[in-house]
Amino acid sequence: MPFDTQHTASYYAATARNTAPYPSLDGELSADVCVVGGGLTGVNTALELAERGLSVVLLEGRRIGWGASGRNGGQLIRGIGHDVSGFARYVGDDGVRYLKQAGIDSVALVASRIERYGIACDLRWGFCELANTPAQFAAFKEEQDDLAALGYRHETRLIPAARMQEVVASDQYAGGLVDMGSGHLHPLDLVQGEARAAQGLGVRIFEQSPVLRIEHGPTVTLHTARGKVRAQSLVLGCNAHLDELEPRLSGKVLPAGSYVVATEPLPEALARTLIPQNMALCDQKVGLDYYRLTADRRLLFGGACHYSGRDPKDIAAYMRPKVIKVFPQLADIRIDFQWGGMIGITANRFPQVGRLSQHPNVYYAQGYSGHGLNVTHWTAKLLAEGIALGQSKGLDVFSAVPHLTFPGGKALRSPLLAMGMLWYRLREALG
Repeated sequence: MPFDTQHTASYYAATARNTAPYPSLDGELSADVCVVGGGLTGVNTALELAERGLSVVLLEGRRIGWGASGRNGGQLIRGIGHDVSGFARYVGDDGVRYLKQAGIDSVALVASRIERYGIACDLRWGFCELANTPAQFAAFKEEQDDLAALGYRHETRLIPAARMQEVVASDQYAGGLVDMGSGHLHPLDLVQGEARAAQGLGVRIFEQSPVLRIEHGPTVTLHTARGKVRAQSLVLGCNAHLDELEPRLSGKVLPAGSYVVATEPLPEALARTLIPQNMALCDQKVGLDYYRLTADRRLLFGGACHYSGRDPKDIAAYMRPKVIKVFPQLADIRIDFQWGGMIGITANRFPQVGRLSQHPNVYYAQGYSGHGLNVTHWTAKLLAEGIALGQSKGLDVFSAVPHLTFPGGKALRSPLLAMGMLWYRLREALG
């Protein structure tokens, strides 16, 4: 598929409802805000700004949703990512509570956007966290209690190991936590639908228009191969694909490869047996597995995050043993789609959101560490508040968390992190 050029075509690229192209930039434009990056961060920031009455130009180097936004596992799960309690020393107890609530409200924001703009993206509610060990299952009770203390309005229920067949036909797990306020969807249809909504509000969108150079100042000027954009404010939403456009940010995010396969369509009876309640599922391993059924009853299975910078030569061959370990009954199943892409990993697994201290009219959000489907929508809201209103409590909370630059420069970042992750996996295997 011409839309998808990383490895083979993804299932999403093959089944997306509308991927009509946008033009490339040719000429000079002015706007209140220029947004760089046509993924979920950039598209939703543009949409939020347009809803507030600002004029916006969005520049995408390839296609809308080309990166992780359009090729991820499609799991719409509450939470900012890893446990945010450890950031209390930076944001205080009130800030921690805000972050926990934001992890919940961000899912509601996605759902409301889908409903408001009538975006067809196969949204389905239901998610189960999978415990690989009894200790992990015991920790789910604390998580459930924490949600109750926050006033979580959706059903949650603990599933002991003896009843796991109710949610997944696998003997790999020590229990689960069901959350009916999380779910799954077709992410490329989502971001494409949001882009059309933004365009309908006046956002000027340009694809195949990578930014080559930025001139900073009270007015920011962005140069592409055949045009330029002048704007009062700039938003960088490139995540793992920022490269050296802004080195002060790119050094804080490690691009890591993540891989997904999708099987042939499964017989209805088999699909209903594998995942009886059609939930999204994800385990607790360092190199986690996540999977779900698609609208046309394929098993979509992902994981295997690589920090080495080297991709598997054959993604299907690499992923098949992982699929079969969870579902031995699929030993003879055909894999129709295999694809990969880069996600942005931060050292503390917390998203980076704020503005450049050297250039206060330059805003950014990046580093979702695999939790971007909902968090991108929330950070986009905060960026739009900061630009349109001049202040945002949430933006201040996120910005208060410091972020390390990965050591070793561009050449050594991936090998050093790969060694660190190997240590975590060895500890997990021995524990």
